[in-house]
Amino acid sequence: MRVIDLGELTALEDRHWWHRQRRAIVERELRRFPATGRVLDIGAGYGGHTIAMRAMGWIATAVDSSAAAAEVARDRGVSVVRADARDLPVEPGFIDVVVAFDVLEHIDEDHLVMQEIARVLRPGGGTALVAVPYDSYSRESLTGIAEKAALAVDWVRSWNVLLRGFAVRRRAVPGSACRHLPWPVNTALSAAVAAERVLPVRSLRGTSLIMRAHRE
Repeated sequence: MRVIDLGELTALEDRHWWHRQRRAIVERELRRFPATGRVLDIGAGYGGHTIAMRAMGWIATAVDSSAAAAEVARDRGVSVVRADARDLPVEPGFIDVVVAFDVLEHIDEDHLVMQEIARVLRPGGGTALVAVPYDSYSRESLTGIAEKAALAVDWVRSWNVLLRGFAVRRRAVPGSACRHLPWPVNTALSAAVAAERVLPVRSLRGTSLIMRAHRE
């Protein structure tokens, strides 16, 4: 993959349809809460989600095992903790919301990650938002991991159904995920994914599964 500078990285994360629409999921869910609180962004990468959550008033902390990603996030002013998702340096019951997008599929002991998420969540409503690739998990397997960690699953939905073929083709082209798209194309793709909020497609196959669960 070609080397790109910090400015390009942050611009891509701020504007690209994939990142913007994933961030919109998190923002919509956070608006459900009557008040802001503490949120942990596991696998935060360059911190785009974390920055957006902080802008909403949340006390947001990024967690990533990558030194390079953590350095970029810190340069963006993000509070970052370098840690393994299977062993979070967080007190039990301390976190109101955990976001873990595209994390589980990278760790063989994914059940340990889910157990850690459950451990750090506040009892009585602490919420987890988890996204995984559809190619790696089924609804049943994702739900099973959460329930074994003593989390109550609220829902599991498909994401990026309408553009699944397009996204798969882009992943097959080396470096394509790091390319800026022309504004009209980027806007059209973003609108297509946004339309899934009202279209009856969330039970169909997409590129990802999104799960919301909570600690009782």
